[in-house]
Amino acid sequence: MLVTVLALAACANAAAPPAPPASASPPPAPPSVAAAPPASVTSNPLPGMPPVSDRHNVYSDAGANMLTDVTKAAKPLVYVPHTKSGDVWVIDPATFAVVAKYPEGIELQHVVPSHDMRTLYATDDLGNTLTPFDPNTGLPGKRIPVTDPYNMYYSPDGSAAIVVAEARKRLIWYDPKTWQQQSETLTPNCAGIDHADFTPNGRLAVFTCEFDGRVAVVDMTTRKLLRTIDMPHRNRHMGPQDIKLAPDGSVFYIADSDQNDLWVLDGAATKVLREIPTGMGAHGIYLDRPAKRLFVSNRHEGSVSVLDAYTGASLAKWKIPGRASPDMGGLTADGSQLWLSGRYSDAVYVLSTSDGHLIKQIPVCGHTHSPCGPLPTGDRKSVV
Repeated sequence: MLVTVLALAACANAAAPPAPPASASPPPAPPSVAAAPPASVTSNPLPGMPPVSDRHNVYSDAGANMLTDVTKAAKPLVYVPHTKSGDVWVIDPATFAVVAKYPEGIELQHVVPSHDMRTLYATDDLGNTLTPFDPNTGLPGKRIPVTDPYNMYYSPDGSAAIVVAEARKRLIWYDPKTWQQQSETLTPNCAGIDHADFTPNGRLAVFTCEFDGRVAVVDMTTRKLLRTIDMPHRNRHMGPQDIKLAPDGSVFYIADSDQNDLWVLDGAATKVLREIPTGMGAHGIYLDRPAKRLFVSNRHEGSVSVLDAYTGASLAKWKIPGRASPDMGGLTADGSQLWLSGRYSDAVYVLSTSDGHLIKQIPVCGHTHSPCGPLPTGDRKSVV
């Protein structure tokens, strides 16, 4: 059974932003072999987090069709939040048809699976609510009041839901069962706090700061901001966006839309090592199911760059036909399809991961944002 969650933004026509400036100088080529991650981020895992079964591939338990009994029981549906209309559209991935629409807020941004995969949450930052969806029925439940949920993650041990309050420049930690607030982590120098990923041992999280040209490193045990790290060129318009840990934990890849490339941060989250060119408007980063390739959506040129997941070496570039603006997305459970929202093109794209050809273009309400996929058993994160 397949549960694909699409988080899309905006239900009004939006003009594409002006093309970002090109990098001032050509970046060096990535090395042929990635350096080993330091012991400080691989040893002494956070108590309670799922074990990492293969240290060379932290995604080894997220392979093709490696689903838990919980996710196998879920209905095969795609959930598509639209920010401007406040609707969640539901798509049947077998027929690509829209089968339901639910008015569930003011500005819906993402759909996030819970740590145990039993609930999906549509985040509404302007409405200050989460709407839970039952993946077994596809139906929404009663809205939950939280503060400014632009995005949401879970601590690797599942003890807290971390609301990314972008407008308030902070992380707000909630009990994931009672939704009572636990604590806050202030990030005053991280305007546009956005996406995150964790070190292999789950003790550090790195959050991107889209409007500050940097990232924020947070201690998951103390819930304190440890440091911010500036990118070599601090883009503050559409700067650092998505972030993804390399399979061996050696580096983090950070998409920078204004820079048209990926920044490469060391695995200990202390310094930027290099940059890798991808394409105009680099935005979302996704791994294939074997965790051998990275897919980078280039929003401003309508393409997807395919890179070696360990070294960052370029393997291919796929051009999406027409006026495409691929934003964020996720892979199907079997890994055969990559679903991407079209931020400025009123569409959702379904691409083949074998050669990048367009399988289907699905019309939607417009200004779509963030598709994400199911997480198989043992995966160390609860958000793609």
